[in-house]
Amino acid sequence: MSATSEIIHYFTTLPLFELLAVLTSVLYVVLAAKGNIWCWPAAIVSTILYTVIFYNVYLWMDSLLQLYYLLMALYGWFCWHKNTESTNQTLTKALLYSQWSLKRHSLIIVSLALVSLALGWLMANYTPAHFPYLDSATTVFSVFATYLITQKVIENWLYFIVIDIVSIYLYIEKGLLPTAALFAGFVIFSIYGYWQWRKYYKMQFRQQHDEICMNNSVIS
Repeated sequence: MSATSEIIHYFTTLPLFELLAVLTSVLYVVLAAKGNIWCWPAAIVSTILYTVIFYNVYLWMDSLLQLYYLLMALYGWFCWHKNTESTNQTLTKALLYSQWSLKRHSLIIVSLALVSLALGWLMANYTPAHFPYLDSATTVFSVFATYLITQKVIENWLYFIVIDIVSIYLYIEKGLLPTAALFAGFVIFSIYGYWQWRKYYKMQFRQQHDEICMNNSVIS
């Protein structure tokens, strides 16, 4: 069976439970790329499903990681939602798209790389894990990048592009071609998400500039 046929066969014969987990995780990425708050309910459903799936196949660390993603999905929904509701006829300021400085990202990347090396060393010496350093790095950086999404920091997509590319390599090496194909799709969605959030950020910046000019003209 060719790789393409294997991928098609895999996705067309998925159990309903797993198929729903895949569809909701794809829906999460697509909606997040569009800055749609409904990405978080989709993430909540997918993480609950994957927590159960990974637990049942004895991938307990992956199951535990899904619990973290579930908490971040709830936190992200709260962060995106809390500033969009009007209370007592007062509209609070929405959570804005933001950028972090290159210096800040550089310090964080170095710190996360050191954490990844430490975890990778532990896994390499005390567990039978394959690709312990790459596996640790994708996990550590994914945890951080997920937090960036909750804060609408646009560079999160750049982290996920790299994370997903490394993950594709890992899954191909382990013969998980359908999962590798899914993550190839995530790379495309991440590129689209970065482009979309950059566009929203520029629109937001122009709107803020126009509001400042308008306020200055009123004061004058």
